[in-house]
Amino acid sequence: MLNKAEFKQIFDKYFDTIRSFIYYRCGDVDAASDMAQDVFMKIWEKREQLNALELKPLLYKIANDMIISSYRKNNSRVDYEQSMTTQEQSQLSPEEELNFQELSSMYAKALEQMPEIQRVVFLMNRNDEMKYHEIAECLQLSVKAVEKRMSGALQYLRAQLL
Repeated sequence: MLNKAEFKQIFDKYFDTIRSFIYYRCGDVDAASDMAQDVFMKIWEKREQLNALELKPLLYKIANDMIISSYRKNNSRVDYEQSMTTQEQSQLSPEEELNFQELSSMYAKALEQMPEIQRVVFLMNRNDEMKYHEIAECLQLSVKAVEKRMSGALQYLRAQLL
């Protein structure tokens, strides 16, 4: 178990090195500072299960996972923006535009009516691009429970949209 004094000592000792590690990987000072703070927030949240002597490798592991996650999210955002500008340039016909708007409203309505436990998992996976094990950790569920909720969400959407 990690107490406040030990956490402060670890924070003071490793914060700058973790932030530098992240900065060298991502090249953005502000993002590096934010991610380094998030790394220590994760450590603080799990302080009851941790041993102060074995934290250095864990800090680097969490930092590396955050960098990868951030990179994936950024890439998907850029890809989405590029696909949207490509779609805007292709000029849809009025019929296609109407079909698109109709499908979009049906999708939004289906999401609103979807049971919350399924909607949360679905949106974390599709919008936040979190993997099942990340969702399970965040929601404190088993991976199987996340899989079941995701399966239910997809079945629900198929039924509503078809």
